[in-house]
Amino acid sequence: MKISEIKKLLFADVLCNPQGAATEVFSACGSDMMSDVLAYVKNQAVLLTGLINPQVIRTMEMMDMKCVVFVRNKKPTEAMLRLAEEAGIVVLTTDMRLFEACGILYANGLGNTMCHE
Repeated sequence: MKISEIKKLLFADVLCNPQGAATEVFSACGSDMMSDVLAYVKNQAVLLTGLINPQVIRTMEMMDMKCVVFVRNKKPTEAMLRLAEEAGIVVLTTDMRLFEACGILYANGLGNTMCHE
C-alpha cells in the first residue's frame, strides 16, 4: 500500500515530507508506548500513535520506519517536524482514534497491525 493511499483511507493531512507519499509500505503498528515499538516491532514501515514527543521520531529513525500517523487530531511540534524532515519520515495526522485507524488499514490489506489504545 502506498502512503498516499493511507492518507486517503484515514482522511489524513500531510504535515511533512509529502514527496514520500509514493513510498510503498507493507505493514504497520499502532502504539502509544515507544518501548513496545522498540521491543516488538519488526519490519513495520508505518507507526500510528497519539503520543506527541520527539522520542517518537527518534524511535522511528532507529527502526527505519517510513511514516507516522498521529491519531486523535494530535499535532507534532515544530521540533518534531524538523527531526522527521531530516530523517525523511512522512508525517500524517488524522482525527480518527488509534483503534479505528488500525482497523481501516488492516481491512484494506496493510498487515501486522498491533493496536493498543
